[in-house]
Amino acid sequence: MTSAPDTAPARRVPRPRADALRNRERIVTAAREMFVEFGSQVPYDEIARRAGVGNATLYRNFPERADLVHEVVLSLMGRVIEVAERAAEAEGDTFAALRSFVHGAADERVGALCPMLEGTFDKDHPDLIAERDRLGEVVEGLIERAQRAGRLRADVGLGDLMVALSQLTRPLPGSGCASFDRFVHRHLQIFLDGLEMPARSELPGKAATLEDLRRDSCSS
Repeated sequence: MTSAPDTAPARRVPRPRADALRNRERIVTAAREMFVEFGSQVPYDEIARRAGVGNATLYRNFPERADLVHEVVLSLMGRVIEVAERAAEAEGDTFAALRSFVHGAADERVGALCPMLEGTFDKDHPDLIAERDRLGEVVEGLIERAQRAGRLRADVGLGDLMVALSQLTRPLPGSGCASFDRFVHRHLQIFLDGLEMPARSELPGKAATLEDLRRDSCSS
């Protein structure tokens, strides 16, 4: 009678400690804020200081800057998608839903998605492609609903909205970031008033898509 082959016990993969997870989240949050304020090349020392962790902790979680940029962009896209989904569900008025999304995305520091337009960013990572497609789908849905209802001008595309949103939520070069924040929602509301029907002018060029942004950034 042959005996059953010995099977090695399954190796347990240790779960990250709660404090380690909190440190990682603090790093990503600090980096998201500082990417908006100073760009994705902000010194690691400054990110660690903003996050309240040591440099060793930062490097242990994100040995390469590309790792941190990837994590910030991926997590931020997920947060912005949630904002868009909540706006679509909570608001019956289609333009009010779009307005809710724009202001909510600003609060999430959507300008930190700008590293996606840099030539060194890995735009073809499978996780990022999946989230980018989800983001495009849900925000495009908000836009199309508002246009079908005659509430949003028809010559505006998803790319137009995302470019303006990113630009209006980033501080002007040389300006104090703390003082700039108080203008963000005011300027976004001025922008939104220009999107609402009836349109007061004809826009030059054609509506921009996310694909336009991706293609233009790759060729730069």
